[in-house]
Amino acid sequence: MEYTVQKLASLAGISTRTLRYYDEIGILKPARINSSGYRIYGLKEVDRLQQILFFRELGVSLENIKSIITDPTFDSTRALRDHREQLLGKREQLDLLIANVEKTIAMTEGRIIMSDHEKFEGFKNKMVEDNEEKYGKEIREKYGSEAVDKSNAKVLNMTQEQFDEVTELEKKVKQTLTEAYKTGDPAGEMAQNAADLHKQWLTYYWSEYSKEAHAGLAQMYVDDERFKAYYDKEQPGTAEFLRDAIHIYTGIKK
Repeated sequence: MEYTVQKLASLAGISTRTLRYYDEIGILKPARINSSGYRIYGLKEVDRLQQILFFRELGVSLENIKSIITDPTFDSTRALRDHREQLLGKREQLDLLIANVEKTIAMTEGRIIMSDHEKFEGFKNKMVEDNEEKYGKEIREKYGSEAVDKSNAKVLNMTQEQFDEVTELEKKVKQTLTEAYKTGDPAGEMAQNAADLHKQWLTYYWSEYSKEAHAGLAQMYVDDERFKAYYDKEQPGTAEFLRDAIHIYTGIKK
């Protein structure tokens, strides 16, 4: 079966503008252009659009999606299996959060008593799963599975107090970094304070700290577009500024 832009957009639940943009950037070209100048899509294009939307749902950037699906070694069946596993992981986390909410409701109604551990167990599990989904592959390749597993275990064993502390510390890192960036000096007192706060934040997750690993992570913030986008969201250039500040703080340049 063949589809026009409008019909395919309606089928997929996206806008016609999105389909036209996918054509413009070369991620999804129509099968042909008919005599009236309309884009026409066939089964192959429908399947590719499905893959693109799966990847988008998992938070993959269009640039990375294009690299993946245009790779000659791309295996669509394997990709679908991977999608399935990741979606099952998401469902598991949602089930945990739903169970946590239901327990909390029961507690407020006086039907059960929840331990402090139970109150935020679902959130910790979701944090670990989200990090694994977004960055697991790269982090494991860089630091090794043993180190990542230890880090995950440390998060899951956090007390409520520790969880609150690290959440507050993360906010403090961002606030200090925002102000430090305005100075334009990664070697300045405020920037070095941001680097030190970043180190303190890391120690809540890492089983052991090293200057080399800290400097390597800072470089990853610049090299990996997902990290870069996170830090550059409000102020473009912040990821590089933080990298430079941490390299100066650790005395190590990667």
